Amino acid sequence: MKPAVILVGADKGGVGKTTVSRALLDYLAANNIVARAFDTEHPRGTLKRFHPGLTEIVDITSTPDQMRIVDTLDSAGQKVSLVDVRAGQLGTSLKALRDIGFFDAVKAGQYNFILFHILGPSIASLDEIAETAPYVDDAHYFLVKNFVNETTFFEWEPQTYASYFKKAKHAGEVTIPKLNEMAYEQVEVSGVPFSTFVTDKKANGKAANNSFVLRGYVRTWMRANSTEFDRIGLPSLIEGKAPAVAE
Repeated sequence: MKPAVILVGADKGGVGKTTVSRALLDYLAANNIVARAFDTEHPRGTLKRFHPGLTEIVDITSTPDQMRIVDTLDSAGQKVSLVDVRAGQLGTSLKALRDIGFFDAVKAGQYNFILFHILGPSIASLDEIAETAPYVDDAHYFLVKNFVNETTFFEWEPQTYASYFKKAKHAGEVTIPKLNEMAYEQVEVSGVPFSTFVTDKKANGKAANNSFVLRGYVRTWMRANSTEFDRIGLPSLIEGKAPAVAE
């Protein structure tokens, strides 16, 4: 069983990367893909609040914590290790993985590597693509537009947009749709996975008495995410059976 690493990150804060990580963990669980997660927002952590049983908080810049992640990929027993990268540390994390030889191992077929790069609405995100491109030659690389918090992406000038994308030749695109604000806020207050919220449970498994309407909005949003992850063939990418989709 070849382990897979999913890295979720951005060099800009406020783009909703942890929301995407949470959506991915729900999707993996729904598809019976066993996963663990690392929250690099050290020392507080955000992902761990919603998925405490799956998540460890680590300092991605610390050698011992890098060892906790990479040295255990083959022995952990989980097919997928998801790393939720702290805002501003995507470039740092990719450089660290390069320096320890992780990308060489991916190229040699030892691991599968999938990168979800969460874009912001500004031109700075295009600069991030150029900076990230040298590290993703052997990755399944996806540029993610996350509309969950009502982000508005302006239409980049086509020639400029194309010139940046040429530097990430194999990049695919993923869209996370908007979620009703009240529903999103209620899940935040509940502090449970989206999948637990829609079943109307608390973290301890007791009934939560959440609104039927708000649960419906979350359920519809989760279905849209599943459709998008299915479209790019995420389970097959994790298994190493298919190339990334660049649509």
